[in-house]
Amino acid sequence: MERVDCREDRDAVSPFSSNGDRMLYSLIILLALGASTLDLKTIRDEPNPERRSELALENANDAIDEAEDAYKAGESAKMQVALTAVADSVDLAYESLSASVKNPRHDKGFKKAEQRTRELLRRLNGFRQMVDYTDQPQIDKIRDRVAAVNDNLLNGIMKKK
Repeated sequence: MERVDCREDRDAVSPFSSNGDRMLYSLIILLALGASTLDLKTIRDEPNPERRSELALENANDAIDEAEDAYKAGESAKMQVALTAVADSVDLAYESLSASVKNPRHDKGFKKAEQRTRELLRRLNGFRQMVDYTDQPQIDKIRDRVAAVNDNLLNGIMKKK
């Protein structure tokens, strides 16, 4: 059986004809990813409290990603800003749900928020283990704020009237 070298054919059908095209496609992807993240001011303008809570928790998840990337890049100031965004987003999510007049025990928005904050806590714990011990107290403060919101959500869901 004859062996065929596919490298020549792969170069011929590549969607990237040059390094400039690769750069352009990379830039388009980065802009699309950047456009998908929302800031808290935009989220606060959402009139539906449940949707506002979902958007805020999405923003918190994205902020953890940003904090991890900033840590890996050695930018501690950016990491701190991203961690603050996590806490502010979780607080906004809880405030939004609290402002709704729905009963937490019978509303799926509260349960979703509790599950998402629990997921955020797991991610923060993993991030805490990844960072240097001198940076861990910063993450502990944020983790404590998220844990408090998670506890409040869980208490609201579980308590009887």
